[in-house]
Amino acid sequence: MSESPEAGGNLRTVILAGAVNLGVAVTKGLVGFVTGSAALLAEAMHSLADTSTEVLLFVGLRRGARPPTEERPFGHDRETYIWALLAAVATFLIGGGLSIEEGVEAIRSPERPQQPLLAYLVILVAAVLESISLARSVRQIQARARRFVVPPLLLVRYGSDTPTRAVFFEDAAALVGLALAGAGVALTDATGNPLWDGLASIAIGLLLICVAAVLGYSNLTLLIGRGVPERGRARIKHELLAVPAVEQVQQLLTLYLGPNTILVAAKIDFVSTASSTDVEVAADEAERRLIALFPTIRYVFLDPTGGGGSEATPRSRPDPTEPADG
Repeated sequence: MSESPEAGGNLRTVILAGAVNLGVAVTKGLVGFVTGSAALLAEAMHSLADTSTEVLLFVGLRRGARPPTEERPFGHDRETYIWALLAAVATFLIGGGLSIEEGVEAIRSPERPQQPLLAYLVILVAAVLESISLARSVRQIQARARRFVVPPLLLVRYGSDTPTRAVFFEDAAALVGLALAGAGVALTDATGNPLWDGLASIAIGLLLICVAAVLGYSNLTLLIGRGVPERGRARIKHELLAVPAVEQVQQLLTLYLGPNTILVAAKIDFVSTASSTDVEVAADEAERRLIALFPTIRYVFLDPTGGGGSEATPRSRPDPTEPADG
């Protein structure tokens, strides 16, 4: 199965973010060591955690892109969520835990950071690089939102595209973390009290723990099994009811099988005059409508409960071109 354009875009976003974070982590670490700034060292751990996250997301994207097999008839998309959950744990432990530990140690053994101008320069350069990575993830989210006619905020909060959402949250948190580091260095330089530098490091650690918790919970719900949001379900039901032979949708079930795969199952009442042929034609039309609505709807299972049909009519689309969120 060929790689979809959207999946390729996800890979490029993750690779760019990983390259930026690796370079920034090394630079922050060296300057933090030279200047003695706990906040900069915390930011180095922040970038190191983000780099680890991108590596795990990359592995998840590659493994999740494997085609379906007889043992895995719905493919391997959901494995992406497992690796993304591990990435959230890495952010929690490496970024959050070590940053807080560094801040506490700085408060216990205060040492005023030296060469603050160097620290400011690194923070400024890092902010520019993180902004480039963030801008790419924002453009990708906005493009998806326009394609599926949903608000970008809805995709950020509930979307199934875990890699892009993770990069967005991490880059946004990185910019906030840089602001905290800059404030800590500035206040320490102005007051001569290293306490501010240590407090900034702790604040960065708490920020990372919050980001890890949000991403971890989102991936956990997707692993357990999460349906399309209510707005998306309403649009799916509307498309089904638009099929002439469909009289009523008794039950509608949706499930994210992965970032690139949505399953739809519905119990349908057809008009009483519908023959078996009419039901077959209506099922084909329903499939076309749903795929046009959300291109990541790969599997459609319709259970006719009225008219001429008596057996379930499954429909599947084996090779989507792009993911969708409801």
